[in-house]
This record gives sequence, structure tokens and C-alpha cells, in this order.
Amino acid sequence: MQKDITYHQPIIKYHDGHFIEQTDNIATEFPLTLYVNQQEFATIVCSPTHLKELVLGFLASEGVIFRQADVKDIHLDDSKGFCHITLNRDIEQHYGHYTKRMISSCCGKSRQFYFVNDAATSKVSMTTTKITADEIFRMMKALQEESTDFKQTGGLHNAAISDGKDFYIHRSDIGRHNALDKLFGYCIQQRIPIRDKVLIFSGRISSEILIKASKIGVGIILSKSAPTDLAIRLADDLNITAVGFIRNQSFNIYSHSERII
Repeated sequence: MQKDITYHQPIIKYHDGHFIEQTDNIATEFPLTLYVNQQEFATIVCSPTHLKELVLGFLASEGVIFRQADVKDIHLDDSKGFCHITLNRDIEQHYGHYTKRMISSCCGKSRQFYFVNDAATSKVSMTTTKITADEIFRMMKALQEESTDFKQTGGLHNAAISDGKDFYIHRSDIGRHNALDKLFGYCIQQRIPIRDKVLIFSGRISSEILIKASKIGVGIILSKSAPTDLAIRLADDLNITAVGFIRNQSFNIYSHSERII
């Protein structure tokens, strides 16, 4: 049975000179350990929703799988926090040697392997998609309206994929990478081509997020927050349009502005 993304915690709130007993909504933090071909592969600290999507998206972004057909079986035991994945091939033959890793929700541990396979799994965008300013504002508004769990807890990242018009799917997670992996996994499950899609994101566009977007294959990333300098340089190199500070009928275009019309 899938766990809840939030739980109710009794707290004491101080407000206007008074202590008040009440209940607060807290984001659930859930460790999920992945075993690939019976070998321990990684532990992801995540929100306990859409876990199969998360597993598929994570393995695809790491270059372990390329399509749904690469996976023979996924057995998820979310009561104990384990997921056993059997591939249709030997991971060692096609991808080299892996060791156990802890991937935290804040992504702080990701730097230990961040540059190992980025060159092999990142993609230079070939998208020809173009979007208007009105579509940018509409998509960001839709993301914020869908972010009900964030409004309750203040502790989740939100992301969505759209074609700029009709297609729209939203996912939340305590880990910003995880939210993107869930979207990637959903598209793999549904066999949805991603190259012409737009990624809408609630948080800062860091270099890690830009790399993750390139691994997914999108050509446009929209955020209500700021990018980092390295993210901008990577976006320029990988032919990705990065748009930030989308708020109050204003935004900044940091790279490949030709896609915004």
C-alpha cells in the first residue's frame, strides 16, 4: 500500500504572544533501496509516491536502462522500503562497475558520482519547440495550482512536463531530482516522446537540475526561481533554453532565447 506524502504532527505554534497547540502537515521522508539484478545499487531518499516512476526515471537518467523493454520485472515492497529490479541484460556488461550509494533528498551526496557518467547520458537538445510568453505564464500558474502538497507542508519540490499547450503531468517530491525522475519514469511507462516537451520546475535551476533535464531530453526548462552560473553555461552548451524568475508577468531568458516567441 502506498504511503501518504504527508502526515499530521502535533505542534506548539507561537503566534502574536501566545503558544497554541495545533496539528501541522509534515512532508514524509522515505528511504527506498534499489537492487538491480540482485545487487544493491542505490538508496534514494524520497517522497513515497509514484515509486515505480521514480525507479524507472532514475535508472534511465543514470544510463542503466533506455526504455521500458530493458526491464524484465520490478517488484516494489514499499512497506519495507525495497525495490528489486531485474533487467533483460547484465548491467556490468553494458555500464561498468557500480557501488552502493546513498542519494539524499537534498542531493548533497550526488556530487560523488556526478561527473562519472554525465558525458555519456546527457543529451544535446534537438528540439524545435517554440513557446510564447503567455504559454510560459499559463504553465507556471498551472504548476502552482497543482502544488497542493507544497502548500500544506512547504517542504516539497514540484515539477511538470507539458507540450506548452495540452499535455501536462505533475509530480512532487522532497528531492528535486526525484520529482524530475518521476516525470521521466511516467513518460517511459506511457511511451511518450520527450524531446518536444517543456519542463516546468518550482525550484532553483542548479547545474544538477540542468544536467537532469538534459538526461531526460527536454529542450526548454521554466522556473519561478533563479539559475546558477554553471547551469547557464551548461544550458548554452547543451542547447537548452533556460527561463527563470517567472512571476508577476515577468521572466528572464538565460540561454537560447530563439525558442521564446
